[in-house]
Amino acid sequence: MTNPTAAMLVIGDEILSGRTRDANMHHLAGELTKQGVDLKEVRVVSDEADAIVAAVKALSDAYDHVFTSGGIGPTHDDITADCIARAFGVGIDVRDDARALLERHYESTGLELNPARLRMARIPDGARLIDNPVSTAPGFTLGNVHVMAGVPLVFQAMVASVVPTLTGGAPLLSQTLRVNRGEGDIAAVLSQLAADFADLSIGCYPFQVNGAFGANVVVRGTDGGRIDAAVTRLAGELGL
Repeated sequence: MTNPTAAMLVIGDEILSGRTRDANMHHLAGELTKQGVDLKEVRVVSDEADAIVAAVKALSDAYDHVFTSGGIGPTHDDITADCIARAFGVGIDVRDDARALLERHYESTGLELNPARLRMARIPDGARLIDNPVSTAPGFTLGNVHVMAGVPLVFQAMVASVVPTLTGGAPLLSQTLRVNRGEGDIAAVLSQLAADFADLSIGCYPFQVNGAFGANVVVRGTDGGRIDAAVTRLAGELGL
């Protein structure tokens, strides 16, 4: 049985300019792996409506789930919600349940629910809200697209709300073998191993320490026994 697939769409000029380093992909990948959902692609797009819409359409068509990060705040450049609505061809407006959440939150904090903050209650027609226990303003799911905040703490809280509800496959397992030889020295052995264990993913990641070359060989799959067999054979063939 093939595991469900997922993609992530990171939205924001601040990521592409280098002003902000994305921390959300690493977290999402780990949570999806535990759930048995394979993260297959990550894209980063600017705060341009056409780019966001095109990416959402392409990823939604290609994968079982899409997770977006960023662009659902109160400022003028937070356009993700509008772009999701446009990608799915539905309307968008302030929704009563989302507005009620914000009203309670801002009343309890003594702050005004001004027009800018009310923008965060604009939800595309037909979407389901995603809980935000950190700062209240909700994310939402429309079709197979899960729309989340870019702030890491809020993103993580939303992931915790959504990922456990997904139907996953077998969790992805992995083992790593450290080899103190250059990639060129072990390439032939790895090629044959990959051919003989075609059901597994075998990756080679080089490193250099004090001028000496080496590689971490990572074997991934859903069958722990097969992974053990592949790593044991590799270690034997390399004399480790």
